[in-house]
Amino acid sequence: MYEVFADMHIHIGRSESNKPIKITAAKSLNFANIAKECVQRKGINIAGIIDCASPYVIEDIEKFLSSGEAYEIEDGGIIYKDSLCIILGSEIETSEINEDGKTGSAHNLCYFPKLSDIKAFSKEMEKHIKNITLSSQRADISAYQLIDIVKKYNGILVPAHAFTPHKSFYGNCTKRLERIFKEKYKDIIAIELGLSSDTFLADKISELENKTFLTNSDAHSLPRIAREYNKIKLNDISFKEFVMALKNEDGRKIVANYGLDPKLGKYHRTYCEVCNKNIPGDAPVTKCDTCDSRNITMGVYDRIEIIKDKKDTLSPKNRPQYVYQIPLTFIPGVGGKTIEKLINTFDTEMNILHKLSFDDIEAVVGEKIARNIVNARDGKMTIIEGGGGVYGKIGEK
Repeated sequence: MYEVFADMHIHIGRSESNKPIKITAAKSLNFANIAKECVQRKGINIAGIIDCASPYVIEDIEKFLSSGEAYEIEDGGIIYKDSLCIILGSEIETSEINEDGKTGSAHNLCYFPKLSDIKAFSKEMEKHIKNITLSSQRADISAYQLIDIVKKYNGILVPAHAFTPHKSFYGNCTKRLERIFKEKYKDIIAIELGLSSDTFLADKISELENKTFLTNSDAHSLPRIAREYNKIKLNDISFKEFVMALKNEDGRKIVANYGLDPKLGKYHRTYCEVCNKNIPGDAPVTKCDTCDSRNITMGVYDRIEIIKDKKDTLSPKNRPQYVYQIPLTFIPGVGGKTIEKLINTFDTEMNILHKLSFDDIEAVVGEKIARNIVNARDGKMTIIEGGGGVYGKIGEK
């Protein structure tokens, strides 16, 4: 067995023929470019591309396979350059009724082993989605119904960015996932934490103690790939091995979650939409301290304080290590040209963030930037908390 890096939430902005897929994502994000970015620049070994149910993307995948650059394997997944396994996925939005009888929206990550599986899933979802060509479209079914369709085509369902105030289960649909999935809750083997939460926050909810946590980038541009990622121990790179790791079967497992400090996330603290500012104070914050308004965007930290049901914050003994990760794009002084210079010298961002010494980096980009990169890696930077859709910022201590 060996360890690999995986980012399981990467969007496609446009198809090869320039058809829109994820409207808010970069045009350069197409299937082939994602594969090349993961191998050539990021050092990612398993990539979940979650817009593959779009017929336009399916066409691109078929073209990609016919070119001979990549091939499908029996255990599921598409192998590229013998170093990357692409898992085909789809992000589906479902409507859920919350405890107060109001309708909320949640995103679901659906992963499939074969191209034939996701093609069949796409055909069936055309009955439930107005525009199957676009990403993250609202279905006319609940997640309780969706999971049966996913399983029908040999897939698994993972709740996406589970705590964010918009488009997530805990954020605006429910205090407990089991209320949504009922007897099917056992089939939810993992959840995605999202950029504004971490293991320690999520483990304040007891129903998650036996669920595997995933940290993914939700990348809307090529540089954002591997903003968050997972280190996984497995026997080979494939869909089958990935699922075994999520289930902690036969030695396969998530070894570590690499994620942003939640304070850097866009929705960590509650934000006043009237005063346009984060609201300070001990969680949970439910109204503005300045104007007394309740016209707020609830922060993940505050929401978890409201719905938690554990007095202690201890994680289960088998919970993987959570490693706070500051990507190069967040570090002061590290712009596009600097990143290009570093990657041209050291091959991938994984090498820069994990393996290189201060002296190695300094030789390429100078003392000040090298110091910022190493300090960010060692947690020696201050953080201004994010909220209301604005990322947090870092600076020197």
